[in-house]
Amino acid sequence: MAMFRTGILVLTAPISLIPLRIAPVLAETAKIVKDVLYVHLHPGLGLAGNYIQPNPVYIPANHEVSQLLTNLYAKSSYVCSHLDIRVVLSNVKNHTSTQQPFSSVQMLSEPPEVVLTDYKITDLNQSNLVMQCLEKYTIGCYTCKPNLRAVYLPCDINGTESIPCSDTEDSGLCEIIPSYNDVVLGGTFDRLHPAHKILLSISCLLTGKRLIIGVADGELLNRKVLKELIEPYQERVEKLRKFLLDVNPAVQYDLVPLRDPYGPAITDVNLNCIVVSDETQKGGEAVNRKRLENALPELTIHKIGLIKDEQHTADEEEKISSSTLRKRLLGSLLLPPKNNPKIAPVPYVIGLTGCIGSGKTSVVQYLQKMGVATIDADQLGHESYRPGRAAYQRIIQKFGQDILLKDGTIDRNALGNRVFGDIEELKSLTDIVWPETAILVKRKIADAAAEGKTVCVVDAAVLLEAGWIDMVHEVWVAIMPEEEALKRILMRDKMSEEDAKKRLANQWSDVQRVQYANVVLCTLWEPQVTEKQPEVPSG
Repeated sequence: MAMFRTGILVLTAPISLIPLRIAPVLAETAKIVKDVLYVHLHPGLGLAGNYIQPNPVYIPANHEVSQLLTNLYAKSSYVCSHLDIRVVLSNVKNHTSTQQPFSSVQMLSEPPEVVLTDYKITDLNQSNLVMQCLEKYTIGCYTCKPNLRAVYLPCDINGTESIPCSDTEDSGLCEIIPSYNDVVLGGTFDRLHPAHKILLSISCLLTGKRLIIGVADGELLNRKVLKELIEPYQERVEKLRKFLLDVNPAVQYDLVPLRDPYGPAITDVNLNCIVVSDETQKGGEAVNRKRLENALPELTIHKIGLIKDEQHTADEEEKISSSTLRKRLLGSLLLPPKNNPKIAPVPYVIGLTGCIGSGKTSVVQYLQKMGVATIDADQLGHESYRPGRAAYQRIIQKFGQDILLKDGTIDRNALGNRVFGDIEELKSLTDIVWPETAILVKRKIADAAAEGKTVCVVDAAVLLEAGWIDMVHEVWVAIMPEEEALKRILMRDKMSEEDAKKRLANQWSDVQRVQYANVVLCTLWEPQVTEKQPEVPSG
């Protein structure tokens, strides 16, 4: 079966039956669609038999639909995690409407190339007719790629009957979800995942008119795990907007930067409802207290449960979260390496960098266990100004005789005290040392090549600041929260907190380094977690 980049799945089973069959349906779909999959709901859709082209219908926005959305997105997280799934809610309403759904064709940001269905064909002689009918039905609802293909999914389905809504046990599922004109919610929305999509989709069902979404930015990101890997604000907003307009373009979406815990939720007089999760409910309650202080009515709090991550490991959160997704990026190739004609293809040179206290040493030790050749550029930097080296006399000429020890060698502590905290003095030193260090590093790389090493790691704290990126094939960056790096420096180097902070301030930030990183590592967790991260190229 050919693979298509985009597709749309038309589900025709009763709403109550879909959760029983959605896993195999998604699994089969994932064999055919590889990127974006829209899902269209039309329970009871008839595609053949009377030769009358069917029209889309409205579906009541009840708790059963809400439960279905949760079930579908949750299962997609482990059945077909590579697919960007978007359940269209344009024909799901929590109020009666006389207008025909899809009276005009809905524009989709990623027009589907193929339409698939769980429709059960009882007469195989009618299969071509069914597929033609399905194509016409889909084209009548959505913008699609030319020559849309239709595919029937022959899935094994568990369960043959739906549970009627009239049963006492499930009568609550048939209750219509309340509707509010103006709804608000907030979040980081990094790497839009199924739990986000559940939160956003149910918010769309609750919204009769306007949905305000506060997207965390600025200082609100400072306490986030691996904040350096959070997507840029504009990128997160763009992904949100595309998803929401695909799900229901009839709603007015106001996406605003959220730079404090409250945002517009405590000032907008028109708001009626705030959507929260289990872990942000206290935040919703705090919003209401602030609204009362501002003489505004309280908001109805609509809570949505957390979604379990069925694939989480012992060192990960149990819920689906952006933090876990960022953690899984550690050690993976984030940015493909560029072809570098200035250096030989062998050995394959990896430049490892990071701030002081980032744990580069532990990464190097692990790489050495794997048999990788390692070069300590920081140590070579010290060697570059030993007596007899080219940098030695130039440093004495610049900084004077008082930086020398009795044996004539340069006192690193005295030199460090002179330059750290003085940008001009530091630049004068690095202008002398860095070029000489680069020469020594290149010699060591040549030695590794002569020894037959296929992979070589250059451990260099100043790899990027010194402009040595042209000496390596890949850049690996070890990141560390500043407060943790500070603790490590104070414990290891026994320097004052003030001096440690100066050292950190004189280095690039992790955010700057990550912009150049092919691979990002972090030693914040237990050693066994760190050891899982590096994957050395075969060379």
